[in-house]
Amino acid sequence: MPALRIGGVTPLTTIDYPDHLSYVVYCQGCAWQCRYCHNPELIDCKTKTEYQWQDTLKLLKKRQGLLEAVVFSGGEPLLQAGIVEAIKEVKALGFKVGLHTGGCAPKRFKQLLPLIDWVGFDVKGLPVLADEFIQVKGASSSNWESLELLLQAENVDYECRTTVHWDLIKPQQLTSLAKKLSALKVKSYKVQVARNTTFLDPTLAPNITDKTSAEMLQQELKALFPKFEWVA
Repeated sequence: MPALRIGGVTPLTTIDYPDHLSYVVYCQGCAWQCRYCHNPELIDCKTKTEYQWQDTLKLLKKRQGLLEAVVFSGGEPLLQAGIVEAIKEVKALGFKVGLHTGGCAPKRFKQLLPLIDWVGFDVKGLPVLADEFIQVKGASSSNWESLELLLQAENVDYECRTTVHWDLIKPQQLTSLAKKLSALKVKSYKVQVARNTTFLDPTLAPNITDKTSAEMLQQELKALFPKFEWVA
């Protein structure tokens, strides 16, 4: 099995897999260059790290009965050939498996879906706009193809979410995106306002949200989904 490249871990969290005590594995490497990315250190797949998958597996064996789930995040887990066997090993230990992904590799995503219990899926933006800030040609097409696979999958819980920097997506564009997702019968949607930390693109201005406009927008979007969350 190809070694799983790990850029970091979170040993215990309650927020990365809803309602579950989880261990998060941050996979090293990402095919996309989203301008608002706040984990740019995870983009380069060749970066050497101190984490080894076998060490993680040994730790998980000790936490059987204490943790409920293991979440593969990133970076982008779909880039790694070793992700399939890694997930199988986690499932064999009795953990549920969560996946954070933007769906950059639809074929591998389709392969993984029968093994996954929950997906946090990043909907980058409207198909005609997202390539510009992902900075990879054709990325939006993969993003939406993978979303279709997710919505067709059986017995896979999910949350769709969109990270928003107001220099890159305008309120009316976010509304149009939300309406498109609602029309596709998306049940759970989260808007994450990009925090003013370290962006991949240092030229991005501080992400300032007008409180009154944001409250109006939240109410408009909330009406479109059975479950909606706004995180600022």
